[in-house]
Amino acid sequence: MASFQVADASEYLAITGWGIDDVKLAKKAWVFVGQQCKKFSISPVNYEFEVHAMSAEKLPFILPAVFTIGPKITAAGGEESDRKDLQAQLLLYSKLIAPLHSSRSHVQELVKGIIEGETRVLAAELTMEEIFKGTKTFKEKVFNRVQLELNQFGLIIYNANVKQLVDVPGHEYFSYLGQKTQQDAANQAKVDVAEARMKGEVGAKEREGLTRQNAAKVDAETKVLSVRQQGQGLKEEAKVKAEVQVFENERAAEIAAAKAELAMKKAGWDKQAEVEAAKAVAIREAELQMEVERKNAMRQTEKLKAEQLSKATVHYDTQVQESNAQLYSRQNRRRRRQSCLSR
Repeated sequence: MASFQVADASEYLAITGWGIDDVKLAKKAWVFVGQQCKKFSISPVNYEFEVHAMSAEKLPFILPAVFTIGPKITAAGGEESDRKDLQAQLLLYSKLIAPLHSSRSHVQELVKGIIEGETRVLAAELTMEEIFKGTKTFKEKVFNRVQLELNQFGLIIYNANVKQLVDVPGHEYFSYLGQKTQQDAANQAKVDVAEARMKGEVGAKEREGLTRQNAAKVDAETKVLSVRQQGQGLKEEAKVKAEVQVFENERAAEIAAAKAELAMKKAGWDKQAEVEAAKAVAIREAELQMEVERKNAMRQTEKLKAEQLSKATVHYDTQVQESNAQLYSRQNRRRRRQSCLSR
């Protein structure tokens, strides 16, 4: 028989047994007879500790720390080697957590042991003053050493927060050192205030002297600048007047040239007007002559028409009379003939 197993979004399946040499990791898979399948979470877990350590002078102290640790779940890059490295890291973590069912106590003990061990080893190499003054560097060294050890289990530190170093009861070194630092700071502040006050008084006297010197210098420079500005102003004024005179002369010349040109154009316009008037008179006279000749032609035409009409009327009357005479003559001959025939 076989069963189909599916892991949640934050889980993986670890399958061992028949047909698998080591451990098979998957998000979903068929689990056959002779195989075992366990789900394990890859969500990071917070581990909170108070690490007890000693400095090089055998002075004990407490290092409160909170580490967020979990398996590596993303590849460093997109290469095949990066994906294989991620698979190998997850495989290491699956082997670490495989004995667990619902508890992670042995993982917590493992992480705690690594953090305490590395912190103690590093603290034993430094004096208490070196640890106190170089707290940030000390914390970074602890993180680096712990991460180096966690790599072999496929774990990485997602976040680490180390709180202020704490004294062990009966060994108030950090407290005294803090008081000493505060007192040194207060004394230094008093010295700084005194020096600042002294510098302020000396600076005020120096500033007053410099102010007077600068005032005298400014007055002298102002007078020189005023004279220069007056000379420059007169020069600019003369320059402007000369430019204005040149402009006025040029303007007058332009006006005179324009008047002369206008006079010439006006004379030309008058002459042209006379020519146009003469032309108009000649044209009018020609038009009148044509009109007279046209009327004469019309009278001659009417006269000819009347003469021709009179002649035509006379000719017509003559022809009518001749026709009537001929008709009357034929009628008489016909009557005579008829009369002869009747006898």
